[in-house]
Amino acid sequence: QVQLVESGGGLVQTGGSLRLSCAASGRSFSTYAMGWFRQAPGKEREFVAAISWSGSSTYYEDSVKGRFTISRDNAKNTVYLQMNSLKPEDTAVYYCATGDYGYILVSLAAYPYWGQGTQVTVSS
Repeated sequence: QVQLVESGGGLVQTGGSLRLSCAASGRSFSTYAMGWFRQAPGKEREFVAAISWSGSSTYYEDSVKGRFTISRDNAKNTVYLQMNSLKPEDTAVYYCATGDYGYILVSLAAYPYWGQGTQVTVSS
C-alpha cells in the first residue's frame, strides 16, 4: 500500500528556514501529484502547496507564496517543502499527501493517502 513518511520538522525562530521531506513508497511515485497540508491547534487541516507528477506545475496557498517552495525528486521518490521566512502563524503539523491523479488538486478530499505528519514550531 502507499506509505508516506515525513521528516525535517522542528523548532525554529521567526525568519528561519526548514526543509521538510516526504518519502513515498508502495506505488509508482512519478505518476501522481503530491501535496503538503498543515493543521494548527484548534484549526482545520488546510492546503499549503502541491506539485504535479512531473514537477512542471506547482500551486501555493496565498499566505506561503514567495516563502515556501515545493519540489520533487522522482528518482528518490521524495517530495520536499522548503520553508523560508517562517512566521509564528506557520506553526502546525505538516502532512504530505498523494492521490490518484497526476495533476494538481487542492481539496483535501482528493488526497486519500497521508503521512503521519511532522511538527513545525516557529517561535516569536
